[in-house]
Amino acid sequence: MDDATSPRTEVVDVPGARLHTEVRGAGPLLLLVVGGNGDPTIFEPLAALLAERWTVLTWVRRGFVRSPVAEGPAGQVAEDKVGADVDDAVALIERHGGPAAVLGSSSGAIVALELLVRRPDLVRTVVAHEPPLFPLLDDAARWRERFADVHALYRREGVVPAMAAFGEVVGMGRRPEPSPEAVPPAFAAMYERWPANTTFWFDHEYGPYPEHEIDLAALRRHADRLVLAVGHTSRAEDQMPSRPNAVLAERLGVAVTEMPGAHIGYLEDPPGFAAALEDALRPRS
Repeated sequence: MDDATSPRTEVVDVPGARLHTEVRGAGPLLLLVVGGNGDPTIFEPLAALLAERWTVLTWVRRGFVRSPVAEGPAGQVAEDKVGADVDDAVALIERHGGPAAVLGSSSGAIVALELLVRRPDLVRTVVAHEPPLFPLLDDAARWRERFADVHALYRREGVVPAMAAFGEVVGMGRRPEPSPEAVPPAFAAMYERWPANTTFWFDHEYGPYPEHEIDLAALRRHADRLVLAVGHTSRAEDQMPSRPNAVLAERLGVAVTEMPGAHIGYLEDPPGFAAALEDALRPRS
């Protein structure tokens, strides 16, 4: 990886936490908000491509490995964890002289939507990729039950069987994890952090994030800066993560934008996803 796309790492102190951040490239600011994995290493192939034209900013969301919460009451995991993530995004955008274009995927898309609601002044365009929002679904009760079954399995047997079951529930199938020897060093390190990160996700985000209530009236006011993105495969197979954006599109009067791949299309096809993302971020006439 050349100097232009190599990450510049910085630890940023925010109220209640220390955030591991990485910056690549130069140009307009583009913030990537990672989902339940919590670890932005999963964005690395995409970020390296985008860094040719953007200042790409990623961060480990608070509470996950490398972004610890502080000791004592001020550092406890916030009851409004989505709000805390939004506050962290605000701090990072302001630190880098925003406003920013924003891509959020999965749980990160929920954070990105809420950022647009709370601080539209800091946002140029938000691309919300497959936010798993139960309140938008007419069959939400069924999904709550299925998610609860996965969480019960996590409590009984741990993260590995629970994540295998989760993949089946959301339509991603059972994806075998490659051995660390078969992946780049950064990804090998991410896999080492995976058990702790997944435990944190199950304990603090798995339940609350899908239940988050988005202010539709506020989103409607800023719909000209909102792209509702779904994976081509996700949409074709009617996978659950693609369905909330279809409802949002209808309620807000905007189109659904297809991106390559499925729920992790940015990792399945980084060049295709990067091209589709840059097209989505182009100013609209």
